[in-house]
Amino acid sequence: MSEQEVQDWIRKQIAESDVVVFMKGTKKVPQCGFSGQVAQIMDYLGVDYQDINVLDDMSVRDGIKKFTNWPTIPQVYVKGEFVGGCDIVREMFQAGELSQLLTEKGISHNKTNMTA
Repeated sequence: MSEQEVQDWIRKQIAESDVVVFMKGTKKVPQCGFSGQVAQIMDYLGVDYQDINVLDDMSVRDGIKKFTNWPTIPQVYVKGEFVGGCDIVREMFQAGELSQLLTEKGISHNKTNMTA
């Protein structure tokens, strides 16, 4: 795929799902600790999310970094908005802000598991 095709594909994935996580590996088998932490948080909150394994395609791995101008993976998107990487998502989760964001955006999740 050309760089423009990759950017268009990424944009489409983000638009089609309420929550998208670009990660190393999959939600069932994360391939790095940071991706694993994000998957655990999403699972703990009961969030239904699309996982995209950037290890399957180097053009997507490089493309997502250019798309957001964010150098690391994983990257989390909620309702088309870039939320952040592992550290930001973890901090938001611990502060109860991630659950609040999901509620504000109308994303179904387990509200009894708002924080660690």
